Amino acid sequence: MRGFSRLNLRTEAAALAALFLLFPLQTSTAQAASGSQDPSAAQPSVSTQSGPEKFRFIYEKGDKFRFLSTVHEDVYLNHSLYNRNTEITNRIAFEVADSAPDSSWGLLKGTFITAEKPEGSAVAVISETYDSEFRRDAFGTYTIGDQYYMPVVRNLPIFPDRALSPGDTWAAAGEERHDLRRVFEIPDPYAIPFDARYRYVGTVQKDGKDLRLITADYTIFYQPAPPRAYASIYPVQVAGFSSQKIYWDPRAGQIESYEERFKLIFDWSDGSTIEYRGTADARLTEAQLMDRKKLAADIADAVKDLDNVVVAPTDKGVMISIENIQFQPDSAELAQSELEKIAAIAEILKRYQGRDILVAGHTALAGTAGGRKKLSEERARAVAEELIRDGARQPSEVQVAGYGAERPVADNSTAEGMAKNRRVEITILEN
Repeated sequence: MRGFSRLNLRTEAAALAALFLLFPLQTSTAQAASGSQDPSAAQPSVSTQSGPEKFRFIYEKGDKFRFLSTVHEDVYLNHSLYNRNTEITNRIAFEVADSAPDSSWGLLKGTFITAEKPEGSAVAVISETYDSEFRRDAFGTYTIGDQYYMPVVRNLPIFPDRALSPGDTWAAAGEERHDLRRVFEIPDPYAIPFDARYRYVGTVQKDGKDLRLITADYTIFYQPAPPRAYASIYPVQVAGFSSQKIYWDPRAGQIESYEERFKLIFDWSDGSTIEYRGTADARLTEAQLMDRKKLAADIADAVKDLDNVVVAPTDKGVMISIENIQFQPDSAELAQSELEKIAAIAEILKRYQGRDILVAGHTALAGTAGGRKKLSEERARAVAEELIRDGARQPSEVQVAGYGAERPVADNSTAEGMAKNRRVEITILEN
């Protein structure tokens, strides 16, 4: 959900002469594009007969929350369509690191991983990873340090200190915070205030659960002062709206799923305008804890006859590393021997369904940093798409990342070390 996710401005140069900086918006929770089916359609029936009840977040130390979200959006530059139906997926993992004995607050620590699916690609490429830590009280109010950029939408939902009946309404202040450090070099989180209007609709049956449906709507019209520092341009006006449906699980004291329609328009100091239109959804996901040591041992036994394949448990799950992986020179075209190896690994991965995989590319220390990163990403994508063709996973269950030479496992000053660093890692993810 956007309230538990991120809205990141990702920039790329487009018309240098006009200084137009184009950046597809990355929210963390969406499903259909602005031209797709409205998420308000085909909703479950609502009962408004339930009695008054209080809404409170419940925190218990050690609880873990996992959200999976996707966004499709259209991007407009100066009122002309620039990018249609951009797809971004987000995986959000949080743990209650501490909590009050009476559950009046929880300290949440976690990670936001955002991936974008390039045009023509079957898999999403990880664009950024953010760590975050914040305290939230039982009513939903955040206490969070300025060094954290995620989540972007904060203090939503906020619940009143009274029992609510279907049809009741209330209002509370919230805030969006945007990361504009890259390209614009605006050093501080860009804060945009809003006032949200809430309505408790009633009880719904959804996914086999009795949930409470709450709507939240807010509009934005904000004219910020110039930032204390910036590279070239900065926002002079931000306008838009968000219309949300929040499905609340009263037993868990947490949000179970979420839907949104949104529009956001940035007017910049150079006269350019960027507009984002889309819809969003997110859902809470569950997965059994992985016995990493046992799984790693089982997979290591299964790949023992494959050359240059190493298996190990990691903090993310279980990693299968293909070292000294062979491609055609300076390309992402796999050698025939590697295609056979990947097909064998795909057969092994089929035994362990229900978990997403991350395919990460790495290079030895050669060429430029930008070139290494691009090549490692392209090679990781080639391996990921081969795994999909071999039936190991569906495209939605695969993410790709390219790290260039940033994470060596051996000494790049030797041929043997460079061969180990020239690798692709396939990780079966814990979450």
